Amino acid sequence: MDAGSQPGFSQAVLDIQTTASVVLAQQQISLSRIVNLVPGSMLTFDAHCDEPLTLEVGGHPIALGETVKIGDKFGLRIREVIAE
Repeated sequence: MDAGSQPGFSQAVLDIQTTASVVLAQQQISLSRIVNLVPGSMLTFDAHCDEPLTLEVGGHPIALGETVKIGDKFGLRIREVIAE
């Protein structure tokens, strides 16, 4: 994607690096549970294993997708862009 295809953005802005994260599931847990985590501890989540993953940028959800295997790595196939 180049600056010409994004009206109002200069190339300098589009070149800024940011962190993208893929979120499987989230939940609120107590700090006491966190400090008691050890290797082998298990956390369970309400999310079903077939639910889409959320792509977040800067802590904001921007898309939903599914995992795909790319060689020996994993990727995210975007299925829906979240419009705000």
